[in-house]
Amino acid sequence: MTRVLLIEDDPAVQKGVVLALRRRGHDVLAAASGEEGMDALDTFRPELILLDLMLPGMSGLEVCRRVRERLQVPIIILSARSDDIDMVVGLEAGADDYVVKPASGEVLEARMRAVLRRVVPQDPAPHRPPCDADAEQHGALTIDRTGLQVFKDGEELVLAPSELKLLLFLSGSPGQVFSRQQLLEQVWEHSYYGDSRLVDACVMRLRGKIEGDPRKPGYVQTVRGFGYRFGPL
Repeated sequence: MTRVLLIEDDPAVQKGVVLALRRRGHDVLAAASGEEGMDALDTFRPELILLDLMLPGMSGLEVCRRVRERLQVPIIILSARSDDIDMVVGLEAGADDYVVKPASGEVLEARMRAVLRRVVPQDPAPHRPPCDADAEQHGALTIDRTGLQVFKDGEELVLAPSELKLLLFLSGSPGQVFSRQQLLEQVWEHSYYGDSRLVDACVMRLRGKIEGDPRKPGYVQTVRGFGYRFGPL
C-alpha cells in the first residue's frame, strides 16, 4: 500500500482516481487546491504525489517547486494534452513523470510503481561521506552506489528519484552514449516510444546540481543527434 496525495480540483477526475487507486489497495488523500495539498504534506506524509497543473489559487507548478524545496517525494503530473507547455515547465520544476488525463487505473498503477522503484529509502541518521572502498570519484563528484549517495566537493547533494537514477545509470558506463529512448526505457521504464522531454528536463535539473557550469557540462554531456553520455572528464 502506498500513501498517495492527489491534488486535483476537478471533482469527476478526483473521484475516478481515488476509486481506482483505493481498489488497488492504496491509501489516497484528495486535495482540491494547492494550498490544501501543501497543508497535507506534514499530516498525511505522502509517499507519492499526483499533481494537476491547473489548480485554483496556488498553481500546480508552484506546488511542485515548493514540494521540491522540502522533500524528494516522487511527483507525477496529471496533464491534459492542451497543457503541453505547462507540462514541460512542470517537469523542469522537479516532477518525475507525467500522465495524460484521462488515464486508466492500470496506467496510473504502472507509472506509480516505476517512479517508486527509483525512490531512495529515507535514513533518519545524517549521511556521511563514504569510505574510499565504497566510492567512485569523478572529478569533484563522489558517487556511492551502495549507499545511494552523491557528493560534490564533499557536500552531499539532494537529488530527486529520477535525477539519482539517471546519474547512476549514465555514470555506470562512462563515455558510452545512450539515446533518449534508451534512457526512457532504463530510467523511466517506458517500454513504448516515450516522450523525450522527460529525459531533457531531468538532464537540465541534474546539471544544475552537479555541474560547475551547467552551460558547459562536463559530466552529463550532449552528443548531438544521438543522446547523452557521462564524461569522461
